[in-house]
Amino acid sequence: MKVKRSNIQLKANSKRVIINFLDLGVNTNNISRVNRLIDTVLSIPENELDTLYKRIKKSFEFRHRNFEHYLKINFNKVQSELLGDVKISEIRSLIIGAYFSKEYSVQAAALFNPSMIAHPDQNGLNEGEKRFVLSLRAVGEGHISSIEFRSGIVDKDGTVKLDEETGFLSCSDKELSKVYSKKGIIKNTAILKDFDQSIMDVFEENFIYNDYLGKVKANAFSTFDNATQAELFHILDTNYDVITDGNAPICERVIFPNALGESMGMEDVRFVAFTENGKTRYIGTYTAYNGYKISPQLIITEDFVHFRARSMYGDAVSDKGMALFPEKIDGKYVMIGRQGGEDITIMYSDNLFIWKDYEVILTPEDIWSYVQLGNCGSPIKTKEGWLLITHAVGPMRKYVLGAILLDLKNPSKIIKKLNKPLLSPNGAEREGYVPNVVYSCGSMEHKGNLIVPYAMSDSASTFATINIEELLNEMDLYKSAKKAKHAV
Repeated sequence: MKVKRSNIQLKANSKRVIINFLDLGVNTNNISRVNRLIDTVLSIPENELDTLYKRIKKSFEFRHRNFEHYLKINFNKVQSELLGDVKISEIRSLIIGAYFSKEYSVQAAALFNPSMIAHPDQNGLNEGEKRFVLSLRAVGEGHISSIEFRSGIVDKDGTVKLDEETGFLSCSDKELSKVYSKKGIIKNTAILKDFDQSIMDVFEENFIYNDYLGKVKANAFSTFDNATQAELFHILDTNYDVITDGNAPICERVIFPNALGESMGMEDVRFVAFTENGKTRYIGTYTAYNGYKISPQLIITEDFVHFRARSMYGDAVSDKGMALFPEKIDGKYVMIGRQGGEDITIMYSDNLFIWKDYEVILTPEDIWSYVQLGNCGSPIKTKEGWLLITHAVGPMRKYVLGAILLDLKNPSKIIKKLNKPLLSPNGAEREGYVPNVVYSCGSMEHKGNLIVPYAMSDSASTFATINIEELLNEMDLYKSAKKAKHAV
């Protein structure tokens, strides 16, 4: 079996910046600093504003495609909280917006852990080509993770070519008009033991986030326990919609954390093209991290412009690295997981957002996997079974990729297993931010080849091409190991 490594290297580029809100205390009880800054800008004579704004534009506008759009967004965040009905000229509002803005380098620390799926648009290609979307985990200042994208083409021989990257990035905008369904929240939270659903009685059937804030100010939830109030906030905080710039190429679209529950990052998204009733949705699982707690989340799109972040519920929703199958099996959604941090598990559910139970299908049984196992993205359907690329951690925290084959009708059953690493970090790949690691969040099949995008020691990303038939032939019929295999 031959593994063909690409010479492409996607590396972090600190010049790729977005405009974020500079929060100096707008949403805190101590806003004296904010008020002083606003008063200072309001005191600037009108005849000096044009010169000041031209100076700001000259320094920053060329780095952003929609510079004034983001200044206006950030001004509005200040205006709604502090300025009320004060009449302000457009140029002064833009200057205030600039004082409450900052550039943020989304790739300042790393660009890694890619997943790869077929692009929704397959028009304009040569024979034998497939266009793809690549998602990546970008890590910037404060070690905050966001989601970035690239696109490219795989030819009939499995060679990858990336589309040219532009010099711009544009951050997603949270849609504050998102409508919440009281009935939907009650349905999904019925499984939660510590959530008093009667708290929903204060809402109309459909409501928006500002309705919730109004009820908070009116002290409408004071009779409910703290756990219920906290859970309600978490639900409304982590279930949101965002829109990216559909006129910009996909390489410019960034999804930055939009909820307190993921304030420190949206980690390791695993996208899959999920098909049901002839329609395809692109569903990603990711890990939301707020600095002290992780929670698995879903992100859903049909066009890679509009995205919906959604929570999952149930006892099986824990730990990192879930991966959804690309279709229902026997009428149920199926997900690979890793509850407990060591074993590969599988889950079945009638509801995409509720996962009650799981079962272990593979435990660490090889010397290169004794520390832990996990998946490297959603399974890929072949004529012989579901091909699941895995990762394993062994001595000295060395990460390698592996492979197992699951039964098509009963994916809880392992048919075959590759009894040696599929991909191991070579001399160049082992050096980086986290040494001795290769890792992937999802591969793509094309013309009988498996295209595996993978990260090299959390520092850069590349691709490997593997013939699927050769891989399946290399795998052995599976019998649960009683002792370690002695190949590394």
